Amino acid sequence: MRAAVIETPGKLSVTTVPDPEPGPGEVVVEVDACGICGTDIHIVDGDFAPAPYPIVPGHEFAGRVAALGHGVTSLRVGDAVAVDPSLFCGSCHYCSLGHGNLCEDWNAIGNTRDGACAEYAVAPVANCHRLPEGVTAAQAALIEPLSCAVRGFDRLPRKLGEHYLIYGAGTMGLLMAQLARRGGATSVSVVDLNEERLKVAEQLGVDATATTADSLSDRHGWEVVIDCTGVIAAIEDGLSRVRPGGTFQQFGVAPGEATASFSPFRVYNDEITIVGSMAVLHSYSRAVELLGSGAVDADTMISDAFPLDSYEEAVRKFRAGTGRKLQILPNSTHQSQDGSR
Repeated sequence: MRAAVIETPGKLSVTTVPDPEPGPGEVVVEVDACGICGTDIHIVDGDFAPAPYPIVPGHEFAGRVAALGHGVTSLRVGDAVAVDPSLFCGSCHYCSLGHGNLCEDWNAIGNTRDGACAEYAVAPVANCHRLPEGVTAAQAALIEPLSCAVRGFDRLPRKLGEHYLIYGAGTMGLLMAQLARRGGATSVSVVDLNEERLKVAEQLGVDATATTADSLSDRHGWEVVIDCTGVIAAIEDGLSRVRPGGTFQQFGVAPGEATASFSPFRVYNDEITIVGSMAVLHSYSRAVELLGSGAVDADTMISDAFPLDSYEEAVRKFRAGTGRKLQILPNSTHQSQDGSR
């Protein structure tokens, strides 16, 4: 089969690799759509420590079951599925406490195991979720990032009628904004330096957008502030915007060595809650249902589709920060003008 391969950090190719074979309890998925994520770029750059090389990237994907391993009875060849890439050991200290996303032997399809920027990918049958009626593979490839956003909301001490401020209008910021409105927020404001992305946020129904929080109406802060950028300047600014008794969530991925400054006295005196949220935990199946219900506007979220042979071009466009969600269609040779859908 054809696959994108990161041979070593900085070295990409699209080449022929052996077809995957399903083991017991596994299926082979013919990949119809696979999203590109910031983690993929970290792997390309050698900044994602768990990744081995060479590796086939791609962990946001959907397709059709092409082959069944021994003992698989819950799916049939041809079933349309989205795949949770998380691979937890199930037996370490954190798994035993129900925190598989903190697994001591954490793995994930496309991150530490060969992934879905390929014509076929192998996955445990337990990780495969049938698509709701009417959901396309391109839409379903958004389920993995949506499941991360659902996990983020699981970590928030939410109340109806709160005001949200979200830093970042990329994929995750836009998903969090839509879920906030769905979850009973009174208002949702989004900050991003990219004005084109802010236009998309407005299209998706947020209440206010700006390139700096200072440009937004002064409401003496927000009950919930979520960083979806991982940028230290945004994190430090966001921490200062939380109302007394409010919550700051670190959702964006900052560099491992990065540090941010804040006032410990204010955290104490104003009873500020600071929470993190990492990846997916007990949230994928709910994300499937949310997408199927129309809770997020998947079509607006997706801007570009590339054939597999254009993987390097898609990576360049991702780095440039243009477009919205970029996807690879491994079993299609079609590409619209400029790679757009």
